[in-house]
Amino acid sequence: MNNYCVIMAGGIGSRFWPFIRNNRPKQFLDFFGTGRSLIQMTVDRFRPLVPIENVVIVTNVMYRDMILSQIPDLSKEQILCEPARRNTAPCIEYAVMHIKGQLCRKHGLDIRTADFENDERLQANIVVAPSDHLIVQEQRFADTIRHGLEFVQAHNTLLTLGMKPTRPETGYGYIQKAQPADGWADLYRVKTFTEKPNLELAKVFIESSEFLWNSGIFLWNLKTIANAIETYLPELHTTFMAHPEKMGTEEEDAYIQEIFPTCPNISIDYGVMEKAQSVHVQQADFGWSDLGTWGSLYDLSEKDEQKNATLKCKAEYYDSEGNVVVLPEGHLAVLRGMKDMIVVESDNVLLICPKQEEQQIRQIVMDVEHTYEGKFN
Repeated sequence: MNNYCVIMAGGIGSRFWPFIRNNRPKQFLDFFGTGRSLIQMTVDRFRPLVPIENVVIVTNVMYRDMILSQIPDLSKEQILCEPARRNTAPCIEYAVMHIKGQLCRKHGLDIRTADFENDERLQANIVVAPSDHLIVQEQRFADTIRHGLEFVQAHNTLLTLGMKPTRPETGYGYIQKAQPADGWADLYRVKTFTEKPNLELAKVFIESSEFLWNSGIFLWNLKTIANAIETYLPELHTTFMAHPEKMGTEEEDAYIQEIFPTCPNISIDYGVMEKAQSVHVQQADFGWSDLGTWGSLYDLSEKDEQKNATLKCKAEYYDSEGNVVVLPEGHLAVLRGMKDMIVVESDNVLLICPKQEEQQIRQIVMDVEHTYEGKFN
C-alpha cells in the first residue's frame, strides 16, 4: 500500500504578527532555538512513516524556493503551489488529484478511466497535516499515525485526530465522540463538530469528557476522500475534472494557475467532514499544540517565578506576571505593573496586547495593512 503525506504550508500565521510577515510566515521560523523551523520539524516527523518521495507540500507560490532551501531532498515537483488562497478543501483536492495523476502516470493509465476503487496499484493512504504544529512526544505521534493509517486502509471512512483538552480553549474546534469503533483502541464515531465555542460552552465541553480538540490532522484512503469531495463539494470536483489528464504531468502547474482561483473558498471541515456519513476520530495525546497564537507559545515556553515568558531577548519585570515578551536578540524590555500581556517587537513594529484579546490580532493586522498600505505587513 502506498502511504502519502500532504503538508499544508500556505498560511502566514497572522496572529503571530509582527514577528511574522508575508515574506516570513511562521512555518519557516525557528521559534525555540532548535536550529529547525516548524516545517522542517514537520517533515522530519513523517520521515519514519512515509517515503520522502511521497511527501507533498501544498503552499503559496512565493514560498516554493524557501521550502526547497530548507528541505533540499524534496524535488520541485513535490511542492504544489497555489496561485490563490482558497482554504483547506481546495488545497486537499489539489493534492488528491496530484497523487491520482502520479499513480496513473507511473502505471501508464488514463486518469479518466482508471479504476481507483479496485485496482490495487492505485490504492493509497494519505495523512494530511499542517506545517506549523508542535509535537512534543515524537514516538507516540508516530505510533498514533501508524494506527490511524491501518484503520483507514481497512475502512472507507474519514478520520481526524482529536486531542484530549487540557483547558476550556476558545480558539480550537471541538469534536464530540460517539460509540467506539469495534476492535480499534482510541477510535470513535464522530457525533458533532463545534467550531471555536465561547468560554462558557468550552467549559461545558471540558466537564462532559465527550469532547476533543480538533487537531486539523486527517487520515483517509485515496478513494474515500476523492469520493467524499465529489459528493459533498461537487463544484470543486467539477473544477478539477475539466482536464484531469494534466495532473501529475509537466502541464499541471499551468493548469492549476488557470483553475485554482475559481475554486470556492471553503474548509475541509465545513465542506466535507461535517456532512459526511462515515467520520471517525482517533483520540490522541502526544504533547500537541497548533502554535496558533502568542498564548499557545506562552503555554509551551519556560517561565520565571512570576510566570513571565521571555523569548529571544532580555527582560526585567517589576510587579508583573503572566506576560510573554518577544524582542530582537540583544534588546531589553522593562515591564512594571503589567499582567497577562503580549509584548512583541519586530522590524520597527511594537505590539502590546492583552493575552485574552489575542484573537483580535488578525483584525489588527488587516487594519494596519489598510491604514499603512501594507508597509508593515
